[in-house]
Amino acid sequence: MGRAKRVAMADLRALMESLGYGDSRTLLNSGNIVFTAGRGDPSRVGARIERAMSAKLGVSARVIVLTADDFATVVRENALCDVADVPARLLVAFLSEAADPVRLEPLTRQDWRPEVLALGTRAAYLWCPAGMIESRLVQAVGRILGDATTTRNWATVTKLHALL
Repeated sequence: MGRAKRVAMADLRALMESLGYGDSRTLLNSGNIVFTAGRGDPSRVGARIERAMSAKLGVSARVIVLTADDFATVVRENALCDVADVPARLLVAFLSEAADPVRLEPLTRQDWRPEVLALGTRAAYLWCPAGMIESRLVQAVGRILGDATTTRNWATVTKLHALL
């Protein structure tokens, strides 16, 4: 959720329980939560969580929900594992819309060296060897997607995948 939108993970788990979602597990104090939601449409589940967070926790934040299968696809489609040797500098931008890879595709034709961009069906992968704070690639992806994405580093992604 970012530094400006901190929520205690116990409060987030309690919120999920109040919404009827089970088996809620959070990862450290990251704003990431793994839970059971049945067969509901992930985008509707995300919208429901967003509304509840705003109403009950006073936090307005974009929520992107992926099924376990979709998350496994994100992990499997990462084409930068051989390039990225520091997991904290390999970023995964989770895409909320099916059209997002198409919107980002023109960036793949630009030279970002030493940074690298790869696209998957549900995520964009950004290798930022000098870090993300002044990354031209991170800025370009952010301009295109705005709040339609959330980004996590590869170390966090692999930990979440293990929780699933």
